[in-house]
Amino acid sequence: MTTSDILLARWTDISDRLHAVAREFPADKYEFRPTPEVRSFADQLRHVAFWSGHLAATMRNENPDGAANALPADKYPSKNAIVRALHETDEEVRVALAKNGVASADAVMSFIEHHGEHYGQLVIYYRMNGLVPPASR
Repeated sequence: MTTSDILLARWTDISDRLHAVAREFPADKYEFRPTPEVRSFADQLRHVAFWSGHLAATMRNENPDGAANALPADKYPSKNAIVRALHETDEEVRVALAKNGVASADAVMSFIEHHGEHYGQLVIYYRMNGLVPPASR
């Protein structure tokens, strides 16, 4: 396997996990927060999708601005919109990886780790709602 193959495999693994939790978590619980101070389930996914898009843009040498730190809730208010954005930004990274994966290896690895951290947080949201996350079934 090449470095690009390995990066794509790892990206696919974490992306598939995030897609599964996003698709399966009940829409009526998307605004759930374990405590008032933390992001809602929806906010977590808008954050992840934002950074996937940011990574893809970086890999395309577009010099994106990361100040927003999340997709805007008013443009992505529903489960369907968030799941779609997550898929679209993930696909942008896959395309960029196919074209320029090795040159962006450090950034890709950083975001695989970042997304894994958020996946772990989302598993807690599942458990706090009495649900079993897809990968644990």
